[in-house]
Amino acid sequence: MRGLARRLPSAAVALAVTLVLTACGGSDTGNDDTAPAGDEGAAAGAFPVTVEHKYGSTEIKEEPKRVVTLGLSDQDAVLALGVKPVGSVDWFKERPYGEWPWAEKLWGSERPEIVGERDEYNVEKIAALEPDLIIAQYSGMKKEQYETLSEIADVVAQPKDHADYGAPWQEMTRQIGRALGKEDEAKKKIADVDARFEAVRGKHPEFADTTLAVADSFEAGKYSAFTSTDPKSIFFSELGFKLEPEIDTLAKPGWNVAELSAEKLDVLDVDRLVWVTSSTEANDRIKAEPFYRKLEVSQEKRDLFVPYQDPDIGAAFSFNTVLSIPYAIDEIEPLLTAVE
Repeated sequence: MRGLARRLPSAAVALAVTLVLTACGGSDTGNDDTAPAGDEGAAAGAFPVTVEHKYGSTEIKEEPKRVVTLGLSDQDAVLALGVKPVGSVDWFKERPYGEWPWAEKLWGSERPEIVGERDEYNVEKIAALEPDLIIAQYSGMKKEQYETLSEIADVVAQPKDHADYGAPWQEMTRQIGRALGKEDEAKKKIADVDARFEAVRGKHPEFADTTLAVADSFEAGKYSAFTSTDPKSIFFSELGFKLEPEIDTLAKPGWNVAELSAEKLDVLDVDRLVWVTSSTEANDRIKAEPFYRKLEVSQEKRDLFVPYQDPDIGAAFSFNTVLSIPYAIDEIEPLLTAVE
């Protein structure tokens, strides 16, 4: 995940996970599958429940009422299951909560207390919220942090058997559902979203024979291609596309992005190339790069430029959560299949 910080623009510029976006543009998904469960509460007999994670296991004896999320996107799955976190981290000091188009209705007028930035947590603020459950799935929580926070409340740390920030969205949703006593509901929501992916693959079998890469560029002469472990690449893989394997070999160990100079852009000469960018100026700069203009994917217009914001398409498939995926599918499918 170290690659994430390296590819961030300034705070005012959107990234995959930049949290400055407003609910504008884009279509309503019209999909009720990810609607919150309301106040139905946990399933009967759900507690006590034990959740295994990176640092062991946590027994949750009673239904959590006050939940703090410490992962970048953890709040989405919690919201999808009908619970509004009382505290969350703010990764880029831009207080996004309630503004994402896929989550704004679920937040309503409420906002969580900000209890940290990225993987730095304000223990005093967390304690003051008197949580009974702390969730850290898409995070880099350290063991020392886990132990400290466990003195405040039950803590469900990152899924075991996965690198930090590397667990599939399905696994993180299941973990959160189990912790909230809503495991069956979480499984249903996962199945509903998986069905959305399956429907796209069935409608577009040609995707299976198409190699795709996802890239961005926030600075002249510097380009980033996302590896197969990045949520953006995973999203397109689940749509049915093949990923370019060479990108993984070019990334530094532990990174989910390969950094490329203009001279190395040939690795992006694939069947379909998706640029996720922050502005039309960035698009124009990429298109004007002489090395890029030589690529067949550019010459044959098999590249697609997708904004992070306005509409929030890039942000949606960068988050890649049980809430954001339906919005992302609705927005990106027409763009991928549009006829020039």
